[in-house]
Amino acid sequence: MSASVILHPNREKSLLRKHPWIFASAINECKGIARNGDTVDILSDSGEFLAKGAWSAQSQIQVRVWSFEQTEVIDNGFFLRKIDQAIALRQPIIAKHGLTGFRLVAAESDGLPGITIDKYANVIVCQLLSAGAEKHRKKIVWALIKRFPECSILERSDVAVRAKEGLPEIVQTLHGEVPDEVVIEENDVKIIVDLKQGHKTGFYLDQRDNRAVAASYAKGNSVLNCFSYTGTFACYALKAGAARVVNMDVSENALATAKRNLEINNLDVGKADFIKKDVFEALREYRDNGTTFDMIVLDPPKFVDSKASLNRACRGYKDINMLAMKILNPGGTLLTFSCSGLMSSDLFQKVVADAALDANKTVHFLEKLGQSADHPVASNYPEGFYLKGLVCKVS
Repeated sequence: MSASVILHPNREKSLLRKHPWIFASAINECKGIARNGDTVDILSDSGEFLAKGAWSAQSQIQVRVWSFEQTEVIDNGFFLRKIDQAIALRQPIIAKHGLTGFRLVAAESDGLPGITIDKYANVIVCQLLSAGAEKHRKKIVWALIKRFPECSILERSDVAVRAKEGLPEIVQTLHGEVPDEVVIEENDVKIIVDLKQGHKTGFYLDQRDNRAVAASYAKGNSVLNCFSYTGTFACYALKAGAARVVNMDVSENALATAKRNLEINNLDVGKADFIKKDVFEALREYRDNGTTFDMIVLDPPKFVDSKASLNRACRGYKDINMLAMKILNPGGTLLTFSCSGLMSSDLFQKVVADAALDANKTVHFLEKLGQSADHPVASNYPEGFYLKGLVCKVS
């Protein structure tokens, strides 16, 4: 018999709205023995069944909900059904764009808390970031092999957040033979994915739609691609007719791959520069020496790890956007992003507006951008919306 978690009075409201998290502060007691990752029943203070989820002794999110159905069993069939639902949701997107790389499972947004699964050609890459995901690894792998027998499977659970669940970081092959890299295709652009050492699960699939937006503004322009990683915004820009692109990143390996990405797309490498430098430092140098661009892409890493760091992050976003605005030619285009989930869209727009004031520039917001459609946001889990972007005309 499974253990039961009893909530404090009036702490079931979020569960009644089908939100999948239960914080430790909402729990009154745990009846029975629950080990890390075990499935527990969640009950109101009056004993009413609310949901069943994975117990995590160390995390502040002490239970992550698997199901709101009392009769549902968290077995092989459960994970196969969830993966089938995720495939069905994405099938029109995959077909429309001819994708060979896409997000297959987006954790809580697909009803699988702590589980991220990306598919790159014939390799599936998993991140298992919660105690429940860890507990059911074999079931998840079984379901993936059942649906994608031709694919090898790699686990990239080398993410610091696992420590909050009492779990070590791990990288391992779960099925078949995994190559070091593969090539995927999106919007007629080929992209090299470093499976074993690349960021996240190997690549930023969430920016796919925004790369296409960037291309629509790039023709004839000089483009500065900040935090360029493997240069995919540059590929799109040059393919669309950009006059020149500067890729800037602190990683030499990423810049080397950026050059290869241009080459495999038969783009003119002579129109591209690859600069290994800290972006904040470089933008200040450009400002001081009068270097300007027609278009800048700002796609920095996550600045916000917790609510306590939000104010500091706002200062960082404001500083970097102000510097970018100062080196844009009059009428230039700024595409600026935040991938910090704790940064709301409204707050991000306010930060960019404040940066415009400090830069003594007039900014018009032309487009609001978000994550690609294979990174859906479930109505019961608004936290699934994390990537915010703005297309700004700066004068």
